[in-house]
Amino acid sequence: MKKALVCGGGGFIGGHLVKKLKKEGYWVRNVDIKPHEWSPNAADEVLLLDLRLKEACEKALTLDGGKFDEVYQLAADMGGMGFIHSAETEIMHNSALINIYMTDAAARMGIPRYFFSSSVCVYRDMKPGEPEMTEAGAIPAHPDNEYGWEKLYSERVAMAYERRYGMQVRIARFQNCYGPEGTWTGGREKAPAAMCRKIAEVEDGGTIEVWGDGSAVRSYTYVSDMVDGIYLLMHSDLHGAANIGCPQYVTVDELVHTVARVSGKHISIKHVSGPVGVQSRNFSNERIYGLGWKPKVFLEDGIRHTYPWVETQVKAARGTKAD
Repeated sequence: MKKALVCGGGGFIGGHLVKKLKKEGYWVRNVDIKPHEWSPNAADEVLLLDLRLKEACEKALTLDGGKFDEVYQLAADMGGMGFIHSAETEIMHNSALINIYMTDAAARMGIPRYFFSSSVCVYRDMKPGEPEMTEAGAIPAHPDNEYGWEKLYSERVAMAYERRYGMQVRIARFQNCYGPEGTWTGGREKAPAAMCRKIAEVEDGGTIEVWGDGSAVRSYTYVSDMVDGIYLLMHSDLHGAANIGCPQYVTVDELVHTVARVSGKHISIKHVSGPVGVQSRNFSNERIYGLGWKPKVFLEDGIRHTYPWVETQVKAARGTKAD
């Protein structure tokens, strides 16, 4: 039985990855600073550790009678656009420490395969309709935010350790990911979850606030597609970063209309000032397509899975407040 360590398994994508690895027959250790809120017992073992500390990374990687076959490093201090713009120093400090210590410890302890979760935030701002950018377009670098700069640096760290120690490193640049069991409130939620929450909270015919003018273009990847891509990439011979995302581009307003349609509500939009991020990001997924991966879930179907889950959380939270 293969053994895998998932760092950040208490988070959204990491939690779904733990379930995927279990289905594939792995023994899985989940390490995070917090337990998973909705699937706390999905892994074989859960360790609550602060991976900003060198000794915590070494403890996470220590396995009685052997070593892990695979390490998936998804632990990071991150959130939606509001958090990315308000917590620049925390993101750079905390995530850089995690990646420096974990990559170094994994390489020195002889881990054969190491996955690092990067982000399309490493790319520059783009205009809607620009030709799709390949992975090589990240250099010369001009990320829009400090989260992207930290991710790009940590990619370089992982690749340097691969050259020195021979550890097989695989790097995925995630596009916006959504689905059930993700953060849906509190300031760290991504746009799909935020829109689901806002629409679940208002009555039919109500109005929700949307940051910016609603024209920013994004692509959203459903979580089951994302974890399938991670797993396939990890077991491939593909070196260097690979984008994983859905080639369906929509504006923020189109995202809102999709959620409203799924909810069955008529919703009006009030555009307000707030952090929007880049105007557009258009990415080529040809590298991951070359491995046989293609997204199976497009936006409206994904929202049909996501909205009812968020709506249930909203109703439960209201019930708690009422009590």
